[in-house]
Amino acid sequence: MAAFTAADVKKLRDMTGAGMMDAKKALDETNGDIEAAVDALRAKGLAAVQKKSSRTAAEGLVGVAVEGTRGVAVEVNSETDFVAKNEQFQDFVRKTTEAALALSADDVEALKAAPYPDGGTVSDKLTNNVATIGENQQVRRMKTVSVQKGAVVPYMHTAAAPNLGKIGVLVALESEASADVLADLGKKIAMHIAAAFPLALDADGLDAEVIARERKIAAEKAAETGKPADVQAKMVDGAVAKYAKENALLSQVFVMDNKTPISEVVAQAGKAAGSAIVLKDYVRFQLGEGIEKEVTDFAAEVAAAVKG
Repeated sequence: MAAFTAADVKKLRDMTGAGMMDAKKALDETNGDIEAAVDALRAKGLAAVQKKSSRTAAEGLVGVAVEGTRGVAVEVNSETDFVAKNEQFQDFVRKTTEAALALSADDVEALKAAPYPDGGTVSDKLTNNVATIGENQQVRRMKTVSVQKGAVVPYMHTAAAPNLGKIGVLVALESEASADVLADLGKKIAMHIAAAFPLALDADGLDAEVIARERKIAAEKAAETGKPADVQAKMVDGAVAKYAKENALLSQVFVMDNKTPISEVVAQAGKAAGSAIVLKDYVRFQLGEGIEKEVTDFAAEVAAAVKG
């Protein structure tokens, strides 16, 4: 008996762009494990590499806030996009993000226990929102960045309201350069980050498990060439190096000119300003990243309810 359903086949096809029979075969070979099936299709050259964000969905809002040389991004989820447009929900996300600025560490539980500007705690207000709006809501994650001297520049892509939207970015620039220079550079880099989706600041920051997975896929592809082992090893190293270069922010090619590495964009800006600029850190929160929304068959649910 198959360990997967037709819905799984469709999901795999949507994730990879593979044909129906290729997707079904991959699921057969992996006993229904979708992630393993994605890897199998990629190893065979039958799947396009896709960012997690293109496979995930959740509603709500991302908020960003900056105070001095410190900034924070917070994601709050709701069940529907309708609630994300609700002024009460937007006010909650905005004030919760501002409350997060006062915390010394990125701790969602501490944020929930933090004082809410209107009284009580963030958790108290969240509970009240759920009761009054009538929909489940969750404070999902937060991340803070800061510099000793310089600027933290916020950017919101597809904004629903000031500092609220679906993709929130913060860029932390350490420098003695003027505020105007850092604001301009920070916004350009933030727009790049929103579009290019880097996975880490530099290659050393990439997740070891992700690199291991890419190496495994590259090794399977190299093995299929039948070339000598030493050649295959070089092919694998080259593929992993290419992956790291394309996914680490500092080595990514700037989307605005499609030729200059971000590290060089920063260096050139510092030279022009007469003061060195260091891209110290960044945040990119995309609404729903890493969450897969459950797909239900509404007609089947109604039929089941009628049957009792």
